Amino acid sequence: MTKRNAIMAALGIVLLAIGAWATHRIAFDWLSLAAQLHSVAWLHVLLGSACIYAGFWLRGVRWAVLLGPRQRVASSTLVAPQFVGFTAVALFGRLADLTRPYLIARRTGLPVAAQIAVYSVERIFDLAAAAIIFSATLALAPRDLPHHELFARAGILSSIATLGLAAFAVTIRFAGDKLARLATKLLTPVSPTFATAAAERILDFRAGLDTLTSLREFLSALALSLLIWLGIAESYVQSAHAMAATPQLATLSFTQSMLLMATSMGGSLVQLPVLGWFTQIALLATAIHAIFGAPIEAATACGAIILFITTLSFVPVGLIAARLAGTSLRQATEQSTD
Repeated sequence: MTKRNAIMAALGIVLLAIGAWATHRIAFDWLSLAAQLHSVAWLHVLLGSACIYAGFWLRGVRWAVLLGPRQRVASSTLVAPQFVGFTAVALFGRLADLTRPYLIARRTGLPVAAQIAVYSVERIFDLAAAAIIFSATLALAPRDLPHHELFARAGILSSIATLGLAAFAVTIRFAGDKLARLATKLLTPVSPTFATAAAERILDFRAGLDTLTSLREFLSALALSLLIWLGIAESYVQSAHAMAATPQLATLSFTQSMLLMATSMGGSLVQLPVLGWFTQIALLATAIHAIFGAPIEAATACGAIILFITTLSFVPVGLIAARLAGTSLRQATEQSTD
């Protein structure tokens, strides 16, 4: 870890402690937190991490599907860039999000623009799959479930988001050029740079959707996306079940895990390097304590386990894959944002 990252990590610990005190107005018992971490059931941590690892393999397969029949690439060659790309995001924040398309373009010899188009469509499938799972799970939550109204409301909002994404994708597919021109016209008075970027992203979506030339490819990409997000959801269940000493978490249901996943997704939209790890833990701890009534120390330990499984467990593999490929994560990140 660099000196800068060490300083940010130390600052993160301080902010985590301040956040716990300010939010809950109670003395945070660090010894209790240590005891909670000591009692973690590591088998569940391994199972949760396995779900994330399997998701990276499925992402490689999905990327190959999204490239379409005109650009056949073996999915096995696309798995390592998934690990490296997400490792860059874990270490450098959301600024490194385009590292994956850059690395895949370099590995396959295909144009970077084509991979950014695939990345754009991948994001649509991710959001759609997450929304479908949220909708199906939360809207059908049993009425005797604590906070049922909260779960049902989240399910309804997810259903609306699913329909909105579907409408957006159809509009982009059949009227992408017109929508790009409209965005340029409306946004140029506000910010010409932003208007150009928005139009380019719309055309990227359109180009990516053009690679799906058959219903079979579309359904394959959607099925893979659902499997990926079911695995992510299960990783949250396993994270909670790892807290064996806390009944509220050790018996957490798949339905209840949806609110945790939604909280985590919201907190990771703007992810800062290293410091974002601690803000993510604090956000999850607050949600777990407020919604499920777990002690704040147990909630904080669970937040740390979630962060480890979903964000840090694959970093060693990503670093090894980068080294084997002769890739510098920082250089790849900088080049992908140029």
